[in-house]
Formats: sequence, C-alpha cells, structure tokens
Amino acid sequence: MSTTKHERPGVYSRYDASTVVSGGGSGKTVGIAALSEAEAGGLHALARYEDAAAAFGAEDNLCRLAQTLFRNGAAQVKAAPVAAEEGYEAAFALLEAEEDLAVIFCDSTTLGVQQKLRESVENASQARRERIAVVCPGSGENVSELVARAEALNSERVVLAAPADGTGGALAAAAAAGAIAGENDPAVPLGGAELKGVDTLQAQYGDSEIDLLVRGGVTPLECVGGKVSVVRGVTTRTKSGTAADATWRELTTIRIVDDVIPTVRSALRAKFRRAKNTEQSRGAIRSQVVLELENKLAREIITGYDGVTVTADSENPTVCLVDFSFTVAHGLNQIWLSAHITV
Repeated sequence: MSTTKHERPGVYSRYDASTVVSGGGSGKTVGIAALSEAEAGGLHALARYEDAAAAFGAEDNLCRLAQTLFRNGAAQVKAAPVAAEEGYEAAFALLEAEEDLAVIFCDSTTLGVQQKLRESVENASQARRERIAVVCPGSGENVSELVARAEALNSERVVLAAPADGTGGALAAAAAAGAIAGENDPAVPLGGAELKGVDTLQAQYGDSEIDLLVRGGVTPLECVGGKVSVVRGVTTRTKSGTAADATWRELTTIRIVDDVIPTVRSALRAKFRRAKNTEQSRGAIRSQVVLELENKLAREIITGYDGVTVTADSENPTVCLVDFSFTVAHGLNQIWLSAHITV
C-alpha cells in the first residue's frame, strides 16, 4: 500500500482493508501452550491472527487455536509452541513468569499435563499474577469420565470445558478461553456466551447430564440451531479436602476476586509507593480502599463491603495491615415463572 505524492499542500490519507482477525479492545491477554511445528522454547506475542499466521503458518495447530482465541474476545495472545508432550512444562514456566495474562489455555488432554498447568497457574496467582486455566476433555469422554477428570483437577483456577468440538480437537475449549478473556465484567456469567469458530460438538447433553456435569465441576457446552454456546461456566473446584464444597463452583466468584484484590493492590502501590506509616497515611490508605470498593459496588461487581480497617503491625512498625470483607455479585442463571391461571 502506498500514498500518492503531490506537491500541493494538504492532508493526504491512505487505508487498507483486511479480513484478518484481531483481538477485542476491552479483552484480556491469553497465554497458550500448544503443539506446533514452530521451534519450541520461545514466547510469541500476537496482536492479531495475521501475526500468528506469519509466526507459525496458517495451517499450524497453534495458529488455528490463536485465531479462535481472537475471534472470541482475546485482546492479545502470548503463545508458547510445544514440540512434544514433554515440552509442556517448559512452556508453562515461560507463561508463568508473564505479568499480564488473565487466562492460560493448553491443548493437551493428558491429565498429568493439565495438573502441571494447574500448579503453574496457582503458583503464579500466589505471586500476584492472578490467572485462570482452561483445559480440554479427552476425545469421546463420557459424563462420568469428565467428572472424574474435573475431580482430579479440583481447583477454582481451572475450567474444564466439554465436550470437544466435532473433530475431537481443542477448538471448543479454546473458544471458551477466548470468551472468558473477552468478558470485561467479571460478574457477568459465562453461560449463554456464543463460541465463534466452532460449528459442531462431539456430544449433545440432556438436562440430567448437564446437572451431573455442573455439579461435578465441568463447564458444559451445547450446539443449538448450529450455534455453539456455553451452558454454564463453572470451575473444577467441587471439594475442600474430602468434603463437598460449592463455594468456588461459579466461575464468576474467582473472576471477581481476581478483579477486586489486584485493583486495590495496584491502587495502593501507585499512590503509596513512598509513604510514612503514620496515622494520617493509614487514614489515606483506608480512604483509597473505600474508594476502590465503592467503584466495584457501583459497577455491580460486588454487592457490599464491610470492616475496612488499616492498622500498624504491632511487631513491625514498617508494615501496615489492611483488612476488609466484600460480597461478590452473583450471576443470574435461572428465572422461574409461576403462572396462576383463572378461567
């Protein structure tokens, strides 16, 4: 593309048109570790599908998965090519060190690899780099096998989306990962999100099967009228120890926590980088925390907060202790109608 040049003063313009897929402006960054013909051991920052095609080739597995992530809302993709099954752990290590990843996707269906991803995601989140992992089911897995896989993962930071797409590949789960990254409001439930780039699924679940999947920690997908969508977004966390625990079942819960805590943390870090641990400073810190929580309350990300206290540590005078509680907003999954008919 070139601009015609003249001697007349003025403002000249040029444009081009393309059918390439790029990320959504309000979406988050997705990290992906997937099999590829490209050289393993590096990390590629991709802003659009064209970047992926140039880096890996249009027919490459990693390129197709990146395209699906972009189509469903990912703003950027950071891709770690993997040559063979034993290379996933090194790819996870590369992604674990990245600061700005909201979702990590892996195309391996091996449970051991998925458990390694869970460990990587949990380690990164403990190091203040909060993120969620999305993993694939095995091709042809039935409901019982899917629930068993979710039980073996059992983490509020891992989402298992099933069934696989019609080819038995990872596109459906990748689309779910892109949809999670593309939703800017963490309190909006994933259920009902249309998954673009996926035409068919390996299985169609009935209501009883969906009940078992949701309660078992599996995010079910369905195809209705030729469109694939999420039935309900849940995490694989169904137990605390050996006891059943639904506290972290809804995906929105961990997403809200990952929105509120880092927001407060970032605000305090930015405004109190060099401050004194005095009563006046602690009062200002409390005001800033309240301001951030009020913002989340106004946006309906939380429904309330309480107990905001800021105190000096009795054992270390250079430490300030900030304590507060909040209630997450719950998504609307069902509406029950009761009609009373008079004839």
